[in-house]
Amino acid sequence: MKVMIVDDEKAMHLIMKRMLAKIDGVEIVGSFADTASAEAFLKNAAADLIFIDINMPKESGMAFAQRLRESGREIKLVFVTSHTEFALAAFDVYAFDFMVKPVVQERLQHTVRRALAEETAGKGSEGRPELPGPRVQINCLGRMEIRGAQRELVKWKSSKSAELCAYLVLYRGSLVSRARLIEDIFVGMPRKNAEVYLNTTAYQLRKLLEAIGMKGSLHSDANHYALNLTLAEVDIHRFEEGCREMAVIDALNLDRAIELERTYIGQLFGDLAYPWAWSEVERISQLYASFARRLGQALLERGDTQVAIRLLAKLMAYNELDEDTVMLYMKALASQHNRDAMVRLFMKYSDMLEEELGVRPSAEVTKLYGQLLTQLEAAE
Repeated sequence: MKVMIVDDEKAMHLIMKRMLAKIDGVEIVGSFADTASAEAFLKNAAADLIFIDINMPKESGMAFAQRLRESGREIKLVFVTSHTEFALAAFDVYAFDFMVKPVVQERLQHTVRRALAEETAGKGSEGRPELPGPRVQINCLGRMEIRGAQRELVKWKSSKSAELCAYLVLYRGSLVSRARLIEDIFVGMPRKNAEVYLNTTAYQLRKLLEAIGMKGSLHSDANHYALNLTLAEVDIHRFEEGCREMAVIDALNLDRAIELERTYIGQLFGDLAYPWAWSEVERISQLYASFARRLGQALLERGDTQVAIRLLAKLMAYNELDEDTVMLYMKALASQHNRDAMVRLFMKYSDMLEEELGVRPSAEVTKLYGQLLTQLEAAE
């Protein structure tokens, strides 16, 4: 995988190069202190993954990313910044990931491995015919479950077999070391006991997969495990790919976007809260928020106000303090001339900000609220 680094701090170039050098399959093809140099390089060269700083003196990494997306490039973009407030904006340009400085080796390794896994999966599917008939379904959004070819719910042999499956699903067929699985899934357990439990858990998962037609899907050797997902449909993978394909939502893909949004029935793995998955849970949550806001805007533009309101209410349930969602929700309620509901929304949002963070709504939110309120009162 060809990797680029774009950061105005030279020290970050050195740090990232040292950390990336420890990860197999990575080739650093360039490091640049500004976006102009990076863009000039890309005119005559290729890259699969770019690590981009956001705050840079000449041009922000966000503006550079937006231009890359507008040009149709599908390079994976990972933002690296000290400022967490840019997270949602990063996913508006379909960022592959968002990392906060200082970068930790384990976090970086997880991101790169996921990118390598997607690349391998993509190459493996080129020219491969679609498998006939229904396939096994693995659902990770809002729960962790497997359904057989006839959509019957399959009972897990143990909670750890479900967790092992969840872990391997995120790696999309890439090899995961036994040491890593023991450290993450059997944390705190004596090493010998953990090794026995891992072997037992893998056996349980293998037998479950064999029973539903996925014989041979769980690969293992002396040091690694991997899950071949060729015979399965995975909702989280389908959701991510759909978001990537619909970076812009318009009349041509609006109905498809509505169907895709319905697949998000809750955060990654639901209430299971695997500690090793926290960063992925947050990433997918941010990806959904960005996608849902774009969809909400498109619905309002088409005049589907009621559908937009249901969507925004759902989004608010996940994050009641998201400013962009609140603003879009107020516009939707105002378009229905529902003054009372809009006022209640703003007041509730204000009270929550005060209670949770000790601040008042931003000037932008307050200004929009005043404008909408004036318009509604004039129309009465």
